[in-house]
Amino acid sequence: MVFSSLAFLCVFLPVVFLLYVLLPQTRAKNALLIVASLVFYAYGEPVYVVLLLASALLNWVLGLAIGDAARRQGSGGRRRVALIVAVTLNLAFLVVFKYSGWLLTLANQTLGTKLAAPHLALPIGISFYTFQALSYVIDVYRGTSAPQRSFFRLLLFISLFPQLLAGPIIKYHELEAQLARRRVTVRKVATGLRRFAVGLAKKVLIAIPMAAVVDAIYAAPHNQINIAVAWIAALAFLAQIYFDFSGYSDMAIGLASMFGFSYAENFDHPYISRSIQEFWRRWHISLSSWFTTYLYIPLGGNRKGRVRAVLNRFVVFVLCGLWHGANLTFLVWGAFQGFLMMLEELLPLRKLPRALGWFYAFVMVCLGFVVFRASSVAQALFMLRQMFAGFNFSHLPVARASWMLSPLVITVFCVAIVASTPFARQLIDYLRARVRGLAPVVRVASYVSALALFVMCFLSLSVGGYHPFIYFRF
Repeated sequence: MVFSSLAFLCVFLPVVFLLYVLLPQTRAKNALLIVASLVFYAYGEPVYVVLLLASALLNWVLGLAIGDAARRQGSGGRRRVALIVAVTLNLAFLVVFKYSGWLLTLANQTLGTKLAAPHLALPIGISFYTFQALSYVIDVYRGTSAPQRSFFRLLLFISLFPQLLAGPIIKYHELEAQLARRRVTVRKVATGLRRFAVGLAKKVLIAIPMAAVVDAIYAAPHNQINIAVAWIAALAFLAQIYFDFSGYSDMAIGLASMFGFSYAENFDHPYISRSIQEFWRRWHISLSSWFTTYLYIPLGGNRKGRVRAVLNRFVVFVLCGLWHGANLTFLVWGAFQGFLMMLEELLPLRKLPRALGWFYAFVMVCLGFVVFRASSVAQALFMLRQMFAGFNFSHLPVARASWMLSPLVITVFCVAIVASTPFARQLIDYLRARVRGLAPVVRVASYVSALALFVMCFLSLSVGGYHPFIYFRF
């Protein structure tokens, strides 16, 4: 459990930010952010703060060991051993807390054994902060970054609350200098607040209504799901997952800006992609970049021929699917993404006409997310079958479709379609270039709009209900 939305907005964030601004030195600001981040993470499940601290301490010690070995002549073996230990222990955290129960269950089903599967609560955000910790030790091993002598700066990097629960995944070398020196300016705070409001609106005004549609359909009896209902669920989930996750990323980027940090973008209008390769350059950019930097390139990348590059990509996406969770659906989804990447290397799919390329990519992404959302492979196969062969137009599925397509849902769908494209940004850029003196007007309008969105979100959240972000469970 994490802070309720209203408690975060009304108490936690204002108090932390006010104290942060009042503190004079970076060291004191860092200390405040560490305490705030640990309190934020500990709310509801304080025991897992110990795991977070253990991860930070472990990687700090091993990072120092790798750095010290690098300075000693002929100590390459010790460096490699320290790196292997670091990678093994970090992945062990993931396996024990995220995959052990699933793996033992699979073993029991496959081998007929009766091993007791542990029932461990999944620490929120463990996949994200573990990957950030891995980026630190690997960067030190490669010489990209110097070992961090201050444990508290490394702890701040791993635990910083804006991205702690659901990313973006920040590589250590991207934030290294900012841990020691950064500036808080009025412009950064203002743009950060605006970005935060936009992200909150994505979650509250689009993702939550879409989630209600998706959850209702996936929980409905099979005899209420026909081709129309199945496609409504598939398209609603496309909107839900994009605006949920990109909304969280916007909020994290905005909060980071308020505290003087700069995070890279994590989404770039992925639903306008014309191939799966382009989609993965636009979707969850920080995860794609992490796998490219720390797995795909070490495997050989595209340096060892086309066949090896294709196989490397397939391996990366299978592991990417597995990273998302301990369920066969995620493994199948990752394998499907890898298969499409292989297909695009072997066939000229990326040379399709613009409209046809977009249609191909959109449908493949949509089908993949049906598997991603399903609770089991059987449910995924049923939904996919209904999407193409569910020609049942009896009273129950027709009533279900009519109930799902309420005026609110249709309105949110239309807003989601426009908001998932760069149309608004392109229109503003066009007007700025053509109309003299428009830039200040646009800037003021953007802040007024952000304030209006924030008020709407606040009123919506005050009604109540707990709506966690999708990626909290990863």
